[in-house]
Amino acid sequence: MKLLCLESEYEKDLQDLVNLFYDENDQPFSVEHKIKQNENSLLSTVVLNSDGHVKEYEKQFTLPETDNLLLRKSLTKRNLKNHLYEVLTLASKKSLPWGSLTGVRPTKFARDLVERGEVKPHLISEVLVRDYHVSSDKAKLVMQILKNQKCIIKNDKLVDLFINIPICPTRCNYCSFISNELCTVKDKVELYLDAVLKELQAVKKMITEQAYIVRTIYIGGGTPTVLTAVQLEKLLSQISYPVTEFTVECGRADTITREKLEVLKKYGVTRISINPQTFCETTLKRIGRKITNKQVLDAYMIAMEFDFNVNMDIIAGLSEERFGIFKRTISTLLELYPHNITVHTLSVKNAAKIKGEEIKFKSDVVKMVDYAEKTLIENGYKPYYIYRQKHQIGGLENVGYFRDDTVCIFNIDSMEDVSSVIGIGAGAISKRVFNLENRIEREPNCKFIGDYIDRIDEMIEKKIKFFS
Repeated sequence: MKLLCLESEYEKDLQDLVNLFYDENDQPFSVEHKIKQNENSLLSTVVLNSDGHVKEYEKQFTLPETDNLLLRKSLTKRNLKNHLYEVLTLASKKSLPWGSLTGVRPTKFARDLVERGEVKPHLISEVLVRDYHVSSDKAKLVMQILKNQKCIIKNDKLVDLFINIPICPTRCNYCSFISNELCTVKDKVELYLDAVLKELQAVKKMITEQAYIVRTIYIGGGTPTVLTAVQLEKLLSQISYPVTEFTVECGRADTITREKLEVLKKYGVTRISINPQTFCETTLKRIGRKITNKQVLDAYMIAMEFDFNVNMDIIAGLSEERFGIFKRTISTLLELYPHNITVHTLSVKNAAKIKGEEIKFKSDVVKMVDYAEKTLIENGYKPYYIYRQKHQIGGLENVGYFRDDTVCIFNIDSMEDVSSVIGIGAGAISKRVFNLENRIEREPNCKFIGDYIDRIDEMIEKKIKFFS
């Protein structure tokens, strides 16, 4: 449903909010948003037009006096979203779990409120419910996560090193990442690896010259273990930073072998992910994930022999899955008892193969996410990071859980925007955090493998300039 907003700088955020209430199948009507702003006052007007029946809603806001233009814009946007949310709730007769919040990082939003002196830490939950219409359960979840993020260090010389291997054995039908099926890029893998190593060597030199300190290393994708054991050794042998957290996403169990895990262990990898997504093999076939439960369990058992911290991802809302199947997946996870569990809510983005298909059993997804949180916490897990994506079913979220002090520092640093990230490889995005200035800058590499190989010298030059 299209929003007409005369103030283009706020249109995207307001449209995102409209999209959470209505999808393409809802009865057509228009939403128009008008803004009249004086020096310290703001008049928000929302006009709903349904089959010629027009209703107009106005609300006046007072803005605090401030010379900080960014803060003023932020407060204006906040008020506009709150008013639009209230109108849409009234019109649709439904509420959203995250209220008027549309950003990807609810905990960062809450932390920023505290750091700007707008909210006392112990009142975060109350303010989220009262001022932003967040449900009490989600507000409580934010408080729990903030309490569990004890590893945050704000130091502009600390960096996380991220290396992207955007290749998978096959493409799952819900995937929206720029990731390549191995069969389509097999002839480019060695060339890509050479380009990554060239960028890595330049980055290592830059880290030394700029006196950066590498805090964590994360090799993601894609599925990095789609590389052979020899190729993994070629890459990992060039990384020698003495970090306490070194993650490699193994993801697909059909790419995991004892030989590859031996290479990871040899070069100091401490944490891996093995992602079943579901333990229902019928669903796995339906989504194009050609693995069996036995492959997942065998890979997990081998990983335990090497004493890796293991994360396992699951997804609530996969094609045609009902609540009962999801409960069995949770039960299997608890039997395995991995160090970390990440519960994703399905997000159907434009690049996914299932874009445009009807999502069945939406009402079950809310029950799935609530059940996962309640059951995991009851069994000793704690939530430690959260993020949201566009087009997630029910406007829900993704949450990472941990046990026994095994949080993934990289995940927290990334989601909370507290540490710079040096991104290497096609599709990797470098992020520079200036904590004292409360400012963030980003520098992306080329998205596609072929372009990255051809323009590697350009990528290196931009990277060095960005971090200098």
